[in-house]
Amino acid sequence: MADKLKGNLVVAQSGGPTAVINASVAGVAEEAFKHADVITGVYGSLHGIEGIFYEELIDLGQEDRATIHRLVETPSAALGSCRHKLTEADYERILEVFRAHNIRYFFYIGGNDSMDTANRVWRLGAETGYEVRAIGIPKTIDNDLAYTDHCPGYGSVARWVASSVRDAGLDTEAIGVVDRVKIVEIMGRNAGWITAATALARDHENAAPHLIYVPEKPLNIDRFLGDVQNVVDRLGYCLITVCEGVRGEDGKPLMASTSAVDVDSFGHAQMGGVADYLCKVIASRLKLKARFDKPGTIQRVSALLASPVDRQEAYGVGVEAVRQAIAGVSGKMVTIERVSDEPYESRFGLVDLELVANAERLMPADYLNEAGNDVTEAFLRYARPLIGGPLPQYAYLRKVLVPKKATQPA
Repeated sequence: MADKLKGNLVVAQSGGPTAVINASVAGVAEEAFKHADVITGVYGSLHGIEGIFYEELIDLGQEDRATIHRLVETPSAALGSCRHKLTEADYERILEVFRAHNIRYFFYIGGNDSMDTANRVWRLGAETGYEVRAIGIPKTIDNDLAYTDHCPGYGSVARWVASSVRDAGLDTEAIGVVDRVKIVEIMGRNAGWITAATALARDHENAAPHLIYVPEKPLNIDRFLGDVQNVVDRLGYCLITVCEGVRGEDGKPLMASTSAVDVDSFGHAQMGGVADYLCKVIASRLKLKARFDKPGTIQRVSALLASPVDRQEAYGVGVEAVRQAIAGVSGKMVTIERVSDEPYESRFGLVDLELVANAERLMPADYLNEAGNDVTEAFLRYARPLIGGPLPQYAYLRKVLVPKKATQPA
């Protein structure tokens, strides 16, 4: 057991909000309240690391305890978020604020870039002799953090897109005599984890989505059009899910913003527009009417279909982060390790922040079929436990036709 480090704790959120990121804040706060002998104050930094710069800290200890616990079921980022890349000029200010408020515990909830920030804060303390225990708490719907089985936030968005795509498939089947093709554009820059999760919508042989395209497999337009035509010939309609970051055979995104306004501080260009583009290609080449849906940011933050497994693990990584920091751990990110699929069981682990910072985990090759238009059973085994149980059961009519007796129209 490490020597007890007495001081205040600050927790912050970064990157895109999710349906369960606030559960991690609740986990941190409620566990920290139990250790008042060590953690003298529990603060929240407004808008991520920027709240440190501007000294915008709130005292979570002054909040009603029931309100703190209600964060578990509250979506978005209650503390506010940011996308700020640290520079050398920021370090002195961080230390000034930490010293002024005796901040000795720093918890940063976020994805790849956020782990880079947490790592830099940890190194800053080590290099200047100011002891601060910094722990990264994973969060990203993109599910692309390395060294963890999956990320809090992913199970909920997976459940949301699966449910929504199943409904969109029924809509397309019903109106397929008019609108033959529907494309649903799903979030994801370089990794197709969310788009792949739409396969969980399928509850019978011909269920949507019929085709799935992700960035890990290049999209050949001619082959794509052949896939679409084959499904339409077979079923009369086709529903496709495509990741917004899907790439062509040249390795470049089919669509991405070129505006400087749409690039964040980490250099990430805003993605989007690929579904509209593919609809136009289908109309031009196949002469089929095609429409698209683009859910946008609602898919990442909606609490309506949040996975109970996701909520539980998001809370748990917050609790684990506090326990590890009090025990003397710093410079680590909490990980989720899968113990078994059926029944699903997981445990928490740790990994060096410097290994996770800015690293990216793409979908393994064995999770995608050879044709590049679907996922495999291996992916379904991986993803199914994370959405927290089966989707609601729908009714499907047998559609037994009554024999025709009237004169048929010419």
